[in-house]
Amino acid sequence: MTPVINKSLPEFEALATGGVKFTPQSHIGKAVVLYFYPKDNTPGCTTEAMQFRDQHKDFIKAGAVVFGVSRDNMASHEKFKQNLELPFELIADTEEKLCHMFGVVKNKIMYGKKVKGIERSTFLIDAEGVMRAEWRGIKVAGHVDEVLKAVKALKKAA
Repeated sequence: MTPVINKSLPEFEALATGGVKFTPQSHIGKAVVLYFYPKDNTPGCTTEAMQFRDQHKDFIKAGAVVFGVSRDNMASHEKFKQNLELPFELIADTEEKLCHMFGVVKNKIMYGKKVKGIERSTFLIDAEGVMRAEWRGIKVAGHVDEVLKAVKALKKAA
């Protein structure tokens, strides 16, 4: 089932770095930012992760937890997280369950060949587990600021 704006997230379970098990119910009471990115250790994804890292305290202050999601495995994620000193966990969606659920798997053209890739996307879930905002096919520049603004607006509305 694909998550829909203003509806509760369907049940699922995903494993993240640090031995964390993520479910929509595990973070009730906090807003959740789930950002999907194509691949660990690539230029755009590194920049995006560093921007979430640099504003992480502001997300916490606004009552939100941040999770990065990609198809990379746990070992790749642990290394990426360590290298960039990321203060948040990364979900290893190696079987693409979450990617398909959120509809972020897209056909892309790379070097003239059609490949399946992840469309850079972010989803904001409120403290009750309801999806409140989505950004799809985003550009990295300015995106994290926009997400933080939406998280703060959620807190004011609560």
